[in-house]
Amino acid sequence: MSRMLILMRHAKSGWGDPLQPDHERPLNARGRRAAASIGKWLAARGHLPDEALVSSAARTRETWQQLAAQLPTPPEAELVSALYNAPAAGMLRILRGGRGERTLLLGHNPGTTELAAALVRHRPAHPHFADFPTGATLVMRFPISDWSQLAAGTGEPCDFITPRELD
Repeated sequence: MSRMLILMRHAKSGWGDPLQPDHERPLNARGRRAAASIGKWLAARGHLPDEALVSSAARTRETWQQLAAQLPTPPEAELVSALYNAPAAGMLRILRGGRGERTLLLGHNPGTTELAAALVRHRPAHPHFADFPTGATLVMRFPISDWSQLAAGTGEPCDFITPRELD
């Protein structure tokens, strides 16, 4: 048995209102298009989550909504307030409580970048893996039967994409 992780950083958000709290910033038009493109890419590649752990921030919720609209049978998102700006260790703790066989974890940087680097057995040969830009998505497989068994350095990268590659 194995588990698949789809690790994603939220799509590009807007900065139109400088008084708006960070937690409430929505996606901009480019971010909405990018999230939908990533959803189409996931569906075309057969990377279909059966669980979605999503930060409670507006930009991650909207990323999920745009992405999920492109999937044939998206799971209902579990909004996790502890994922908002969580460090890698916090994200790992949340993931270890996952229940799906194919879990999508949608968060923020720098935690997403740090978690990706910590989990992969070897880094994908991609020029943007190290900086994990907005909307970047990494798909990994783990030789485990339960997320509680998740250990650093055991993820086998299957795919890595950035929205600009899909434009």
